[in-house]
Amino acid sequence: MMSWNSFSQSVTDSTQIQLTKPVAKLVIKDLIQFDGLSQEMETMQVILTETNNKLNTQGELVSNLKIQVLNYQSIIEKKDQQFSTQEELSKRLQQDLKKQKIRTKLMGGAGIAIAIAAAVLIN
Repeated sequence: MMSWNSFSQSVTDSTQIQLTKPVAKLVIKDLIQFDGLSQEMETMQVILTETNNKLNTQGELVSNLKIQVLNYQSIIEKKDQQFSTQEELSKRLQQDLKKQKIRTKLMGGAGIAIAIAAAVLIN
């Protein structure tokens, strides 16, 4: 028959502790289960760290995208202002062009009238 002798790891003297077969099986089962739980805990910590890193990265991306949106809104506002200014300048130019056409017609008509008056006076 096999002997299930075990030494305590925390005791520094060489006292032997004998465990019965059912108790030794339970101790082995608990040790194996503890090893598995330790590995699972390490794996969960790695997963948690990676998840936190991803979350931080996503937070930075969201912040960058918000900044981009604000920049685009600023650009759109400036373009709208430019468009309004351009429309106003276009209207002014059209009005000035109409005034100039009227002046040109009046001057052309006045020039003909002066030429006729001068011709009449000369004769």
